[in-house]
Amino acid sequence: PEKNDTESGSQRIRPVFEEDPVFRRQTSYQHAAVHIPTDIYEGSTIVLNELNWTAALDDVFKRNREEDPTLLWQVFGSATGLARYYPASPWVDKSRTPNKIDLYDVRRRPWYIQGAASPKDMLILVDASGSVSGLTLKLIRTSVIEMLETLSDDDFVNVVSFNNNAQNVSCFNHLVQANVRNKKKLKEAVYKISAKGITDYKKGFSYAFEQLLNHSVSRANCNKIIMLFTDGGEERAQEIFHKYNEDKKVRVFTFSVGQHNYDKGPIQWMACENKGYYYEIPSIGAIRINTQEYLDVLGRPMVLAGEKAKQVQWTNVYLDALELGLVITGTLPVFNLTKEQNGKINQLILGVMGVDVSLEDIKKLTPRFTLCPNGYYFAIDPNGYVLLHPNLQPKQIGVGIPKVKLRKRRPNVQNPKSQEPVTLDFLDAELENDIKVEIRKKMIDGESGEKTFETLVKSQDERYIDKGNRTYTWTAVNGTDYSLALVLPSYSFYYIKAKIEEPITQARCKYYEAAKETNLRRLMFCCFFREYCNDVKKSENNTEFLLNFNEFIDRNTPSSPSCNTDMVIRVLLDAGFTNELAQNYWSKLSLDGVVAQFVVTDGGITRVFPKRAGEDWLENAETYEVSFYKRSLDNDNYIFTAPYYNKSGANSYETGIMVSKAVEITINGKLLKPAVVGIKIDATSWMENFTKTTIKSLCNSEICGCERNSMHVDCVILDDGGFLLMSNRDEYTQQIGRFFGEIDPGLMRNLINMSLYAFNKSYDYQSVCDPEEEPKQGAGLRSAYVPTITDILHLGWWASAAAWSILQQLFLSLTFPRFLEAADMEDDDFSAALPKTSCITEQTQYFFENDDKSFGGIVDCINCSRLYHAEKISNTNLVFIISDSQLLCRSCDPKPLMQAEKPETDEGPNPCEMVKQPRYRKGPDVCFDEAKQEDSADCGGVSGLSPSLWSMVGIQLVLLWLLSGSRHCQL
Repeated sequence: PEKNDTESGSQRIRPVFEEDPVFRRQTSYQHAAVHIPTDIYEGSTIVLNELNWTAALDDVFKRNREEDPTLLWQVFGSATGLARYYPASPWVDKSRTPNKIDLYDVRRRPWYIQGAASPKDMLILVDASGSVSGLTLKLIRTSVIEMLETLSDDDFVNVVSFNNNAQNVSCFNHLVQANVRNKKKLKEAVYKISAKGITDYKKGFSYAFEQLLNHSVSRANCNKIIMLFTDGGEERAQEIFHKYNEDKKVRVFTFSVGQHNYDKGPIQWMACENKGYYYEIPSIGAIRINTQEYLDVLGRPMVLAGEKAKQVQWTNVYLDALELGLVITGTLPVFNLTKEQNGKINQLILGVMGVDVSLEDIKKLTPRFTLCPNGYYFAIDPNGYVLLHPNLQPKQIGVGIPKVKLRKRRPNVQNPKSQEPVTLDFLDAELENDIKVEIRKKMIDGESGEKTFETLVKSQDERYIDKGNRTYTWTAVNGTDYSLALVLPSYSFYYIKAKIEEPITQARCKYYEAAKETNLRRLMFCCFFREYCNDVKKSENNTEFLLNFNEFIDRNTPSSPSCNTDMVIRVLLDAGFTNELAQNYWSKLSLDGVVAQFVVTDGGITRVFPKRAGEDWLENAETYEVSFYKRSLDNDNYIFTAPYYNKSGANSYETGIMVSKAVEITINGKLLKPAVVGIKIDATSWMENFTKTTIKSLCNSEICGCERNSMHVDCVILDDGGFLLMSNRDEYTQQIGRFFGEIDPGLMRNLINMSLYAFNKSYDYQSVCDPEEEPKQGAGLRSAYVPTITDILHLGWWASAAAWSILQQLFLSLTFPRFLEAADMEDDDFSAALPKTSCITEQTQYFFENDDKSFGGIVDCINCSRLYHAEKISNTNLVFIISDSQLLCRSCDPKPLMQAEKPETDEGPNPCEMVKQPRYRKGPDVCFDEAKQEDSADCGGVSGLSPSLWSMVGIQLVLLWLLSGSRHCQL
C-alpha cells in the first residue's frame, strides 16, 4: 500500500482528511493508518496477516480517545516492522518531498527500542582475518553500523576486531554508553577495519568475555550479548565458552556474512549453545532486517515474565516522526500468550504499544509567566538528560544559522524521520559546577532537596555570562523515572498579583487611550505569543493583535472563562502605567543623543518612545525571551548592550547602544523586579561627547587625552563581554559591537592575563553548521615608540573623565511611577539542508573576573611595547581603556582572538577522555534478561525468525480475546 493509505483487512481505504489544530496537520479520526517499511514486501503473507489482526486495534484507539480526548498519537509497532497509528494522517506530503526515500522503520525508533527489551551490554566482535576482504568486509562494516543503530542511550557497547589477536577498534577499551557521540566514534573506527591474518575465535571470544565481565566500569548490568560477524570457520572455541559462559549468562548471536562455501555449522553451534541466534547476511539487502531481529530473542524473558513485565516505561526525549515536535512516549510491550501445538508456552514479543506526550502540552500546564524571565523548571531522566528545560532547543537542519544569534528554533523544520534522538545532559544544558553535579545525582536517585548558590548564567543571546544566585528545588515525579526541579532567582519568589479594583480600572482606561490613539499605539508592543485569552484572534502583526485584544476586552471582562485572568489583569496594569510614563515623563523630556526611551514589563508590555523609534524596534515581543531584559534583572548596574556586529558591512551601530536597568521595589521585605527601563543612545553623539570630555584643557603636551583619531593613544570602552562600544578612532566606529579580541588581539589577551576578563568555554550540542570564512590577517608596521612614565600617571584621570561622560548621557528619569499602588502579595524538505549538517559548536563567553576597579600593564611585542590602563566605570558593566596606539606597535601577534560560536573540528570534548570519567546514571530497577522456562532451541538458520502460519493464527485469536474482554488495550 501507499504510505498515505489506510488498511482495514485487505481493503484499501482513502480517508477524508481534515486540518487538525492539535496535530497541526491533516488527520482522520474515523480510521487508523498503517506504515510499512520500504524494504519489506507489502504483499507478503506475514504483512497481510499483520494488517488483518491489528485492524481490531482501531476500535480500541477510538474508545481510548473517547475516554481521554487529550490523547495524541496512539501507535502499535509490530516486531515485523508494521506500524499502525491513530488518528490516520498522510505519512508524507508528496508535493513537498518528491522522490524522497522513506527509511522509517518503527523497530528503529527510540520508543520501540526502549520498550521491546531490557537494556543491553553488547560486545560486537568483528572477524578481521584475511578471508573477509573485499565485498565481505564491506558487508560486515555496514552490518556493524546498522547494529549500532539498534542501541539507545540505556545500552552499553564496544566493538572489537580479531584475527591472530584481538583489539579494540577505537580508543574505547571497555563498554561505553551507546549515546550519539560514542556511536559516532565507533562507526568511524569500524570503517577503518582492515582484513589480514588468520581467524582465531579463541582469542576473539576471550577478549570479548573479559570486557563483558568487567564490572569496574559503568554499564547497563542487564542483557549481556556478544555479536559475532564473520564469514565462517571450522573452530568452535568450546573451551572458551566452557570457561566464561558455563551458566549461559551471556547470549551469543552469530552472523554469517557474504556468499561463500565455508561450513556454517560451527558458528551456528556457537549461537545455539549460548541462548542466541544464528543469522545469514548474504547481501546488503538482508542487513537491516537481520541486524534488528535479535530483539525478538531478548524479548523472550520479558514475555515469560508475564504481568511483571507489563510496566509502562517512559522514554527519553525524541523528535516525533509525524511532526508533533519534541515528545516523550509511554510504552508497553505486547506479548503472544498462545501456546504451540505441542503445548509449549509461546515466547514471541509481538511489538510495542506507545502513546505520545508532547513537551509543548506539558509546558502549557506550568505557570511560566509567574516565575519571572530568569525562573524556569526542568526534568531529567535516569540518564541525566533533560526535558522541559528552556535550553533544550535543538537547531534544525535545513535552516541556516543567522549571523545575528537571535534564534527562532522550530521543532518541525527538520525531517524528524531521519534525526538522532534528542539527548542533552543537564550539565551540558547549563554551565557546570560541582553543586550542579551533586544536584543531578540526587535527582537521578529520586531524592528531594533544595539548594541556593551562586552560578554562572549564559545570556539569552549566548554572548554574555552573568553571575546570579539561584535556588534549585527538586523532587521525584511519582509513577515515572523522572525528577522535576524548579529554579528561581531571589527576586522571583514573589510576583505581582493585581486585583480587579480601582487600580485596574484606571489602568484599563489608560490602556484604551493608548490603544486608540494612533500616535501611541505603534509605540506599544504586546506579547502575541502569550495566550491571554483563547478567544482572541491570533496575529503576528503587533498592531492587529492589539486591536483584536482591545476589541475582546471591550466585550468581556478579564475574568472571562476563556482568559487567564491574572495575565490579563497584569497586562492591563502594565499598559496603564507605561502609558503614564510615556505621557507624563518621556514626552516632556528632550535629550540630546538619546534615540529612544523604553520600558519592558513582566506582564508582556514593551513601550517605546518616540514613535519613529518604535517603528524600528527589532527586539522580541516576548519579553521573557529578550536578552537585555533578563540580564538587567540579574545585575544591579546599568547594563550597556552592544549592538550585533554585522560582518557584511552594514552599520549595525546606527540602531543605537542600549542602556537598561531593572526597576526594584520592596514590599514587606519582599524584593520584586517587575520591569526594566532604559534608553538607546546614538553612538556618534556619544563618541563626540566622549572625546570632548576626556581632553584636558590648557594642555601643551603631545598627548592631551582621547583626541579623535589620535596618533598616540587609543581610547575604547568595552562592555563586560569584551564587545566594543566606543572608541576615539573613526575606523573603529564601524566595528561597534564587534568583539575586541578581533580588533586589538594583543591588548585583549593582556586584559585576560591581568584578570580583568575571565572566559568560559562550553559546547552547544544542538547546532547545525554553515561554512565559516576565515578572517583575513594583515602584516602590521613596526615601531619602537615607548611613552614616558608621566603619560601613564594621567591615565587614571582620563578614565574618570570618560566615566563622567557616560553619566551625563544617563541624565534622565528612569522611573516607573506608582507601581506600588497595585501590588498585592518549518520545512520538511531535505534539499534545503545540503550545505548544513548537525554538529557541535564551541562557545566562549567573557566576563569580568573580579570586582577590582583598576588595571594596568604592558603589552610586550617583538620590538616594541604598549602601555595601557583600564578603569571600570562605576554602576555600569563597562570598562574604559586607554593605551598606546596600536598603529605605533604593529609587531604584536595579529592572530584574532575569536569569541563567536564556531564549529568544533574535533566534535567537542574528546569521547575517548570523557568515557574515563563517565557521568553518573541509573540503570533500570527491574531487568528481564533470563527466564528458567525459556526455550532456546529455536536458534536460527537460513530462514531466520519467520513466524509459522499456526503462530499467526494463534496471535489473531489471542488478540481478539483480549479486545473482547476490555475497553482499553490491556496488552
